[in-house]
Amino acid sequence: MTDTPALAASHRTHYENFPVASWLCPAHLRPPIAAIYAFARTADDLADEGAALPAQRLADLSAYRHDLHACAQGLATSARWSAVFTPLQQAIARHQLPVPLLDDLLSAFIQDIEKTASAAGYADRAELLDYCRRSANPVGRLLLHLYGITDAQALQRSDAICTALQLINFWQDLSEDLPRGRFYLTEADCQRFGITRQDLQAAQVTPAMHQLLADSSAWAAALMHAGQDLVHQLPGRIGWELRLVVQGGWAILRKVQAQQGGNLHTRLQLKKGDWPGILWRTLRMQADQK
Repeated sequence: MTDTPALAASHRTHYENFPVASWLCPAHLRPPIAAIYAFARTADDLADEGAALPAQRLADLSAYRHDLHACAQGLATSARWSAVFTPLQQAIARHQLPVPLLDDLLSAFIQDIEKTASAAGYADRAELLDYCRRSANPVGRLLLHLYGITDAQALQRSDAICTALQLINFWQDLSEDLPRGRFYLTEADCQRFGITRQDLQAAQVTPAMHQLLADSSAWAAALMHAGQDLVHQLPGRIGWELRLVVQGGWAILRKVQAQQGGNLHTRLQLKKGDWPGILWRTLRMQADQK
């Protein structure tokens, strides 16, 4: 798991980056944030944890999705996930949470199971971005909704950051994903550099592989650059929370880039020694705006 302090958004990261009950979150927003986290975390576990076969995972997520829609309509849900849907129902009613964003998360989990079961990859960046739109971007938009931030520029920047963080998670997790038949390096990108599916699974750091990984990392960096000015649009605590998120993402990406292919064999993580630099860069984001 990564150790960044807010949600990167992604499958199988266990939403460990979600700002649950953080001291940076206003007290009145902690219950709905915790409810969204519990919803996403439980769905993540259904999709990825344990030894269930894909068919069972899909059946569980279908039942979970049914409960989401019942919950959103104020109806009774199954007893199986009452600890998730009782507080979520309260959060939806009190804060008018956009239910389609919650549903998008489930559609991404379902797609991930189906892709993994068939060992299918993503044809091109447009297809992968559509996955990120549903697996990562909804969480940023849900948090902005809770803070009452709805302008188009803020939403666009939030999407860029969330997608960048999702891509960074992909490049961070190559050593775990490739052996499990998860292919997030797109087929079009692999073809551009002459890399085959067999090359990916062999995990040999050839010059072509290095170029592919460097280009993919540059894509994530460009998205982060495109979105990170959002920190200056957000007031108070949420702005500081996002600064930490962004700098945590940058720290992981720098590690990926410095390894020059080492992420094919080792999952890179943040360590205690990384935090002084992250905190310094977080403060500089504020200073640079002045």
